[in-house]
Amino acid sequence: MSKPSTDAVVVGSGPNGLAAAITLAKAGRSVTVLEANSTIGGAARSAELTEPGFIHDLGSAIHPMAKVSPFFTSVFDELEQHGLEWVLPPAGAAHPIDGGRAGIAWNDFERTIDELGVDGAAYRRFYTPWVKNNDALIDLAMNPLVRVPPNPLLAARFGAVSALPASTTARRVWDTDEAQGLFAGHAAHSVLPLTNPLTTSFGILLSSIIHSSGWGFPKGGAQSIIDAMVSLLDSLGVEIVTDHRVDSMADVPEARATLFALTPRQVLAIVGDRFPAKYRKSLTKFRYGPGACKVDFALTEPIPWANSNVAAAGTVHLGGALDEIIAAERTVADGGHADKPFVLLAQHTLFDPSRAPSGGHTAWAYCHVPNGSTVDQSEQIIDQIERFAPGFRDTIRSQHVALTPELEQRNANLVGGDIGAGSHSGSQLFFRPRVQANPYSTADPQLFFAGASAAPGAGVHGMAGSGAAHRALSTTLA
Repeated sequence: MSKPSTDAVVVGSGPNGLAAAITLAKAGRSVTVLEANSTIGGAARSAELTEPGFIHDLGSAIHPMAKVSPFFTSVFDELEQHGLEWVLPPAGAAHPIDGGRAGIAWNDFERTIDELGVDGAAYRRFYTPWVKNNDALIDLAMNPLVRVPPNPLLAARFGAVSALPASTTARRVWDTDEAQGLFAGHAAHSVLPLTNPLTTSFGILLSSIIHSSGWGFPKGGAQSIIDAMVSLLDSLGVEIVTDHRVDSMADVPEARATLFALTPRQVLAIVGDRFPAKYRKSLTKFRYGPGACKVDFALTEPIPWANSNVAAAGTVHLGGALDEIIAAERTVADGGHADKPFVLLAQHTLFDPSRAPSGGHTAWAYCHVPNGSTVDQSEQIIDQIERFAPGFRDTIRSQHVALTPELEQRNANLVGGDIGAGSHSGSQLFFRPRVQANPYSTADPQLFFAGASAAPGAGVHGMAGSGAAHRALSTTLA
């Protein structure tokens, strides 16, 4: 038998794939990364989608998990040395309400409390345990469930509170549209109906990060994260091969271990009968979630929000009061398209003018749609922005609409436009891609799951890639 040409091959060059390669290379293993596209980055790429000089993020745009995840925390100083610059708006998220009102989640916890008025005291009571213990909360959320958590009491409390649907939590804890809307907007990142159990967990985690470290993003576009990771990998001697599509194991160089930063659908197609039938069947049960209709805008000026404080937030959640958000997300879950969708919007150029020519601005927005939808919701998205920013239409120079087929074409992991690489409903919130003790192992000891379809799931945090690498290092590559 010939000797493998490399210790490990990583298939996929998104944040998880590159995190796996960094972890392996730092442990002294030889690594080759294979990428099907001509550009590296997966769902964390940037491009001039509308006009020259206007930089838009193809996938992820705001990165609340990147600065706090254990993986990125371990390499952030090095990434800064390789060119990464972090931008931190003064407010993590804003939630406009009709009539010029808005709930603002400032990085400053006390300011948020003060501005919520009658709901300020309830906001303090609800969030103080999570903000004070945010490191432990991040550890709990980012690491595999099958272990003893470092803070069992906090874990038990989080489990008890998070079991409720976000809709129930919002109504029980707060009275105003502003406070309820803020929480619902965070919880809607779950891409689940807010009446589902456990959606409260998303509201707690994302809100507490704002008050602990803020919701930041890289200067120059999401691609800057990838560029810094690639530069670090180059210094570690890792080979990255682009335009190398992997359709079967015959396309993978011989290696002691292969790590797939892919979803179960792609892995099953590649591996074939190398997995036993029972294991293959279990992976076919992996569920994909709703898709997205995404619009990127080149603007002549900043968005003219009715409430000027909304301009202090990098992320804006557009959905009105709680009941409206609940209805919109339920419509999508039932296979429909909301007339007034819940819209997630990022306004980078208010804080990073490098993304547009002098005087120009960008906006990045999307709404949830059924998986595989080809319905263009761009007008509904614009209507929602205009609702809370009268005159927005007049600021649009040009726009680019991406429906679910285009999203999947850009990145095969976005199956049917599913930006989470799999639903977070039911057991998949905890166990991805299937129920097992270690989420990264497979039925073949040389093959590993290293993408967002493995725990802890969606987000630019690198934890699935890093976790898969550590698993490989403790087994096949030991």
